[in-house]
Amino acid sequence: MGKKSKNEKGKGSTPATVQLERAGVPFETYEYEHSNDHMDDGYGVEAATKLGFDEHQVFKTLMADTGSERVVGVVPVSGHMDLKALAAAVGAKKAAMADPKVAMRESGYVVGGISPLGQKVHHKTVLDESAMQYDRILLSGGKRGFSIGIAPADLLKVLDAVAAPIGTW
Repeated sequence: MGKKSKNEKGKGSTPATVQLERAGVPFETYEYEHSNDHMDDGYGVEAATKLGFDEHQVFKTLMADTGSERVVGVVPVSGHMDLKALAAAVGAKKAAMADPKVAMRESGYVVGGISPLGQKVHHKTVLDESAMQYDRILLSGGKRGFSIGIAPADLLKVLDAVAAPIGTW
């Protein structure tokens, strides 16, 4: 469990960190021992608890299908994603959660470790606007037990994403 600077290589190198390094975006990595004992609360809540962060500052990555394309929503682990709001943010009429197998195939990550960064297929991405109140947010670094700390504005820039009110509590 601990924080590493972006320059430390090794088991913390994922497609997500590679994308950030190539873009010259500053970030930190955090690792913790993943345990299936926390799965009633979810992967993100486990990360928040084990790393000592507020659940509103730790974000989860979810993939949805609008019928014409798949899109990514990034919302606090303390809440849920409003699918209607996500659809509106990307100019669609509706959205439904994508099949987890499709999400894993298109992102290149396993459920519980899906990052909006470094995905195999680029998707429109929407970050919940609540992230903008923080200097740094945490999100998956591309595998269970591995998180990235990043400034929300940097995340928006590197993903060409937008911020919108897509989270619900």
